[in-house]
Amino acid sequence: MNSAPSSASSPTGNPSRAAALTWAAGGLALATVGFHLWLVFSGLVPNLISRPVHLALALPWVFLLLPYRTWAGRLAGVALCLAGIAACAWVALNRAALEDQYGSLEGGFQIAVSLLLLGIVLEMARRAVKLALPAVALLALAYGLFGQYVPGRLGHPGFPLESFLGTLTIAEGGIWGPLTGISVNIVAVFVIFGAAISAGLGGEAFMALATRLAGRLEAGAAKVSVLASALFGSISGSASANVASTGAITLPAMKRLGYPGSFAAAVEATASTGGQIMPPLMGAGAFVMAELLRTRYTAIVEAAFYPALLFFLAVWFGISLFAGRYGLKAMAAEEIPAWRRVARLSPFFLVPFAILLWVMFAAGRTPQYAAALATFAATALLLVDARWRPALAGFAPRLRDAAIEAARQIAVIASIIICAGIVIGVLNQTGLGVKITSAILTLSGGSLYPALLLTALACLILGMEVPTTAAYVICVSVAGPALQKLGLPPLQAHLFVFWYALLSTITPPVCGTVFIAAGMAQAPWLKVAGQAMRLGLGLYVVPLAFVASPSLLDPLGAPFWAVAAFAKTALGLWLLARALVREDQTWWLRLASALAGIAVAFVPTKGLLGLAF
Repeated sequence: MNSAPSSASSPTGNPSRAAALTWAAGGLALATVGFHLWLVFSGLVPNLISRPVHLALALPWVFLLLPYRTWAGRLAGVALCLAGIAACAWVALNRAALEDQYGSLEGGFQIAVSLLLLGIVLEMARRAVKLALPAVALLALAYGLFGQYVPGRLGHPGFPLESFLGTLTIAEGGIWGPLTGISVNIVAVFVIFGAAISAGLGGEAFMALATRLAGRLEAGAAKVSVLASALFGSISGSASANVASTGAITLPAMKRLGYPGSFAAAVEATASTGGQIMPPLMGAGAFVMAELLRTRYTAIVEAAFYPALLFFLAVWFGISLFAGRYGLKAMAAEEIPAWRRVARLSPFFLVPFAILLWVMFAAGRTPQYAAALATFAATALLLVDARWRPALAGFAPRLRDAAIEAARQIAVIASIIICAGIVIGVLNQTGLGVKITSAILTLSGGSLYPALLLTALACLILGMEVPTTAAYVICVSVAGPALQKLGLPPLQAHLFVFWYALLSTITPPVCGTVFIAAGMAQAPWLKVAGQAMRLGLGLYVVPLAFVASPSLLDPLGAPFWAVAAFAKTALGLWLLARALVREDQTWWLRLASALAGIAVAFVPTKGLLGLAF
């Protein structure tokens, strides 16, 4: 995923000018962070004010702070940024009058502003995350405008231009819709929280704890990567950021210990992918899911916890089996941090996490309120160094860097979510989603598992270029109702789609995390992808396992059956990992192991225990 870099990375031959640009970006970033934290405590702010301001604050990070090859590109970026900010300001300032129009534009000026907003959102997404997502949104707009000319059941009756565009741009049915609300009110706050931890010693604390726990084990450096990626992913929710951050430490360590470069890259790519399914952040998916399901965010976290552990457990199994094949050893004793150092560093992430979890689960407050309080704690920890001595001199630069990183990530996520909002707005207006749902039901013959396979294929294809959250939103909008009509509970259907929206991160031909890790390890990407798919078998198996055993998603409501389903699925993953990795065994033993693994993983837990007893 391309992302808008901070201006500190902008090439310049003038150090003083570079410093001035960095602090200017820091000022904008602090305004962005301050606005989103203020929203948490400000009470009700009208959506047609908070959401346009959110977009206006995101625009400079994409249009002004990206590197350009030509002056024409930079000037175009400046013009689009200013025009977009003016259009957002117009919506916010005229909010009361626009609400009285009930989503219908009045006059040529409003139509021009509407088209300008749609064009800027599409271009913003193109610059931030490449062409695929805005191309899908553009096709959706074309269908909304001209679908009345499509013959057969896929056509629609047509809409007045003023009503169609107005619903998307001056009402809450498109770019200012519920998805944008999630980006404004929840995702942004958690992104700020993650950036505050990462700007301090939180990342170093993750690595120290992971190294202490796993470094002495067989293939210790690879297992450190798994633990560090799980910990880092829980606050970043970004596979690419996870690879870049943890991989910068774990990949050199693995190669130094003689690990094959392709295996080291596969471990990092696969483990980092799990960051998007690891609570609490889950790549913004948990927040979107909670909004679409109209359920508590904490319910999503509870349901996602055991499946996420199973994913990382499957990676762990694969590493253990590869360790015997490659003769991978533990890390050297001098590379393992002492418990004293781990204890000194751990509060840098344990304190903010404890506050986050206590406020959400024990105090019962909203996720954004909990994240805001945890952010304040993480920010306060920037005032001390690793020995808990005051470090006031470095506080301002660390705070600036945290704000810049948070604002940059907020802008990229806003680019994705607001553009996806166009697609959802068109689907809702035209009823196309219902028609595609009907097609899935017809093609599957009314059977659940064929419908699941069709949905998985659609997720894989869409996820090849569209970011995970957008792929999930689009796929669940059209396939989710079909799965629910075939008997799948809504939460299961949404988690199934979300997991399979991640397939393309390690599955060729796109496999984004594989390319990043392979480049960092200087290994052939195709070999990396082959090993990543074996290590990441949980990504393919676990969603079908929790369809077969729904208790896996209900650890608090049915604790015994949830633990039983967890143990059963873990055994199935172990057997499948043996079949995929142990090349020293005969083919029939590997086939038997694979069949046993599939049977154990996919047979319902209660049925399997009934057979056993």
